[in-house]
Amino acid sequence: MDGIDRKLLNLMQRDASRTNIDMADEVGLSPSSCLRRMQRLRKSGVIDRIVAILNPSKAGRGIKALVTVELKLHGEQHMRRFLDIACTEEAVAQAYAVTGETDVVLMLRLRDMEEFDALCDRLFRDQTNVARFFTMIVIRTAKEETAIRL
Repeated sequence: MDGIDRKLLNLMQRDASRTNIDMADEVGLSPSSCLRRMQRLRKSGVIDRIVAILNPSKAGRGIKALVTVELKLHGEQHMRRFLDIACTEEAVAQAYAVTGETDVVLMLRLRDMEEFDALCDRLFRDQTNVARFFTMIVIRTAKEETAIRL
C-alpha cells in the first residue's frame, strides 16, 4: 500500500459516497487508475465492506449501553456459545471477547429500557453461563470514530 492508496482509503472513510471521478481528481489519478486501485483494495481485503452509518437516535436506537460480562465457566466452547447467543440479539451492535477480569464486552444500541430489560432476561439468565454483568449507560459520547488512521 502506497501513499495514494492511503489517500484514497482516507477519502473513502470520510465519505464512501464520493464518485470515482471525484476521488481520482483529488489524488491526481485518472479515473481508470483510481478504479483499479479501489478494486485491488477491495479484493485484497483492505476494504472489508462499504456501509451507511446511521444516526442512532433518528434510527430509533438512541440509548447506548456498554455491558461487561463475566462467565461462570471458561474455555473456548463456553465463550463461543455465549458470543453466538449474544450476536443474535438486534440490540448488540458490537461483541468482544476480552482479556482481564471480564470475559466479554458488549456495546448495545437500544430503543428503550424495556428492550434492555427483555434482553437481560434472554442473555444473562442461568442457562447462558453468566456469573455477573455490569451495565454502563452512555450519557455523552465524546468520540465515536469508524475511520482507521493511515
